[in-house]
Amino acid sequence: MSQNWPDAREALPDPGSAQPGFGAARADIAFEVNGTAVSVNVPPLRRLSLVLRDELLLTGTKIGCDAGDCGACTVLVDGDPVCACLMSAASAAGTAVTSVEGLANGRLSALQASFLAHGAAQCGICTPALLVAATALLDKQPSPTEAEVQDALGGILCRCTGYRKIIAAVMDASLQGASLDFRLPRSGHAIGSSPVRLDGVPKVTGAEKFGGDSFPADALAVLVVRSPHYHASFAFGDLDGWTKAHPGIAGVFTAADIPGKNCFGAIGPFADQPALAEGFARLRGEAVALVAGEREAILDLDLSDFPVRWSELPHFLQPAEAQAEGAALIHESRPANLLTSGLVERGDPETALAGAAFTVSGAIDTSYVEHAYIEPEAGYAYLDGDTLVVVACTQAPYMDRDETAKVLGLAVDKVRIVPTATGGGFGSKLDVSLQPLIGLVAMKTGRPAALAYTRNESMVSTTKRHPAEMKATIGADADGLVTGMIFEGDFNTGAYASWGPTVANRVPVHASGPYATPNYRAEGRAIHTHGPISGAFRGFGVPQATIMQETLYDELAGKLGMDRLDFRLKNCLRNGSETVTGQLLESGVGIAECLESLQPHWVRATADADAFNSASRDRKRGVGIASCWYGCGNTSLPNPSTIRVGIAADGTVILHQGAVDIGQGSNTVIAQICADALGLPLEKFQLKSADTAITPDAGKTSASRQTFVTGKAAEKAGRALREKILRFANVSEKAALQLDGSAIVIREGEATRRIDLTTLDVDAEGFVFRAEETYDPPTLPLDAKGQGKPYAVYGYGAQIAELEVDLKLGTVKLLKITAAHDVGKAINPLLAEGQIEGGIAQGIGMALMEEYIPGRTENLHDYLIPTIGDVPPIETILIEVPDPEGPFGAKGLGEHVLIPTAPAILNAIRHATGVLVTKIPATPTRIRAGIREKDGIREKEARR
Repeated sequence: MSQNWPDAREALPDPGSAQPGFGAARADIAFEVNGTAVSVNVPPLRRLSLVLRDELLLTGTKIGCDAGDCGACTVLVDGDPVCACLMSAASAAGTAVTSVEGLANGRLSALQASFLAHGAAQCGICTPALLVAATALLDKQPSPTEAEVQDALGGILCRCTGYRKIIAAVMDASLQGASLDFRLPRSGHAIGSSPVRLDGVPKVTGAEKFGGDSFPADALAVLVVRSPHYHASFAFGDLDGWTKAHPGIAGVFTAADIPGKNCFGAIGPFADQPALAEGFARLRGEAVALVAGEREAILDLDLSDFPVRWSELPHFLQPAEAQAEGAALIHESRPANLLTSGLVERGDPETALAGAAFTVSGAIDTSYVEHAYIEPEAGYAYLDGDTLVVVACTQAPYMDRDETAKVLGLAVDKVRIVPTATGGGFGSKLDVSLQPLIGLVAMKTGRPAALAYTRNESMVSTTKRHPAEMKATIGADADGLVTGMIFEGDFNTGAYASWGPTVANRVPVHASGPYATPNYRAEGRAIHTHGPISGAFRGFGVPQATIMQETLYDELAGKLGMDRLDFRLKNCLRNGSETVTGQLLESGVGIAECLESLQPHWVRATADADAFNSASRDRKRGVGIASCWYGCGNTSLPNPSTIRVGIAADGTVILHQGAVDIGQGSNTVIAQICADALGLPLEKFQLKSADTAITPDAGKTSASRQTFVTGKAAEKAGRALREKILRFANVSEKAALQLDGSAIVIREGEATRRIDLTTLDVDAEGFVFRAEETYDPPTLPLDAKGQGKPYAVYGYGAQIAELEVDLKLGTVKLLKITAAHDVGKAINPLLAEGQIEGGIAQGIGMALMEEYIPGRTENLHDYLIPTIGDVPPIETILIEVPDPEGPFGAKGLGEHVLIPTAPAILNAIRHATGVLVTKIPATPTRIRAGIREKDGIREKEARR
């Protein structure tokens, strides 16, 4: 019997579930939008969200789930917030609708200005909905409390910010509207300041264009037919006959239509994933065919009769099953279903542990974690002459270009990737997804092809954080110095490689934590199953390993009778220390400063918990601490970024900035670095963002590398351009530059020289002066025992979690998190704080609620991520221990901030309850089971 991947639309409540399309009855529906009367001719049950976006081109209303779960489509209907994806066009008749585009009225509202001032918009995909809902609140309550803000915005999910700056922006809106200063810092003072992000205004007005916001009117819509099974063979029936039987369908495309090599991957030697499966599928949700057609036909298309026959095959979802004797191989070339392994070994850990005064051992398992960015994958492709142009959300345009060209059999220079604004990524949008699919349709039909994943297909088909099964033993001498550690971790990498090799190699380097460990062995193994593909997710396996290490550190401190923070401070790396890979850290090691800055907070928090616990029986408070370190950039591999900057004849400074900004702020931070290196004010800069046809390769946005690596390239380019100008003017390095219209004014002492740029020769790109520089961090390969210099720069951090546990229910209430992170130099302190808060929110989800279960949690209703009420107050302490490699001393930050959160929370739960949860997340059920088990053991001991 023919089967297809279930269409998410079929499961949604009316009126949103019904989507009449090609040939469906239409009606004229009149209502008011942003103060203007409109009339649309659409099927009455069409979602209001689609009407606003497709008919009225108000794309500030976003679609994140089409189920009312994320709230990204929130608009005001007669003044009240409504999920536009759950309201039919007919229901909107006669109403007054306000979208984000109606908030500004020619100038930013006080609330929009406050969002910019507070850094409350990061990627910006959820920002319009938050602004709309907050506007309704402020209309009724101009000075809301924090609880009122949380209540009003509780139905809108944000994956980037951690919500704290959103709350502050709403509460402060009445004050910020009049006082916001949009002026950018003066020359030489960009670094260390927090100007409004350079790409901020479009994020708060709704003008920002994300992957699904600019589809060509004549584009064919594309649907993907996916496997409903974890492992199955399949065969197609009469595809031509099916196509002819469905009006408006332009074609069906399968692996047989792919002209190039039907294989892509994040890491060349391990590439193993077909763009469209051939004959059998290795995972649930794998793409097997494409259906392209007119938009109206696709909207109403029922794929239940699609001619594909499935034969389900045996599957396994757990690494132990995959490695059992006789288990079938998922990839014939990978014995025992082992993708790869990584090893770091130093000294003699067995002897060290045998001679240790105290040892602790443990095992912890973690779950799949979904990236849950609010923007599902979306984009379109078209032919520009003989060049294929793909316009889509991505973290890695040059990688997309290379892999798409390979799959489609094109020369690399015949593929152009134009990134849109990206509504969150966190690692998953590093992997190719829809790029070769829409490219194939565009090439086969000659028409533009557009595709936006549903929330369901985004969650089933894209990568996850690796589940891990870990065990470790750590020993210390009688003085409390760690003497040895052994770590083993099996990481479920799913059906295809993705970034599994990176995880397997990065984990052993980091599993010691930022502590001196003279005798050490750590092995990480990436193992294939038929589960979801596991890839990159903010930390590449280090968050999982840190849970194992940091929970054992608490236990070891307890055996030693030492304070948990003091134990960490005693063992932490310092300038002159050697890492477990034998790398000498000569300078820039800031973990001690992070821990020391937390000491007064630690004393206060533990005293507060003790006082509360002495008076409370059913609820107990706990305080936990955990540290992190993280190498910035690729592990022992080339990692270059290139930046081009020039001055045009009209005096504009044009920065070709190819580092994709997915909300972290690279558009602003890299421009700040370049501005101070050049010695000209930030306000003179014009950004040309990533585009493989015009912008040099700044590398992928991952591994906390952009501020460090691309920032360093920007510093070099800025200095090189400055040197060219000074040499042209025949002045020394002490001279000051100033732009005055189309002239450069150069002052040195009492002398002034004015250069009229319009009189100089202009190159092909319109520059009169230009510089292009590349930076590649100095690293060394790891040998067979993992010894070497895998990273040029490390970042460090430590966090304290304070919480309360209901002993009867097992529920956790977070009270506060205090986070100290060594950023080297805070290029933009406000953006750094935003990264910390956002990372902590994801760490909270990992610790307490996020557990992706294939086949069960494939939407944002069943898969839980933190809401605005789940993130407690966060106190950020920015530590600045400069690193000589980083631009102006800066280090990466994005990955680091998530790593300590989960172990700090788990240690706090154990402090409160005496129970360490060893299957993550620590849900109430698991906490309560641990408490019951502990109480049962105590009762047995008492009876003895």
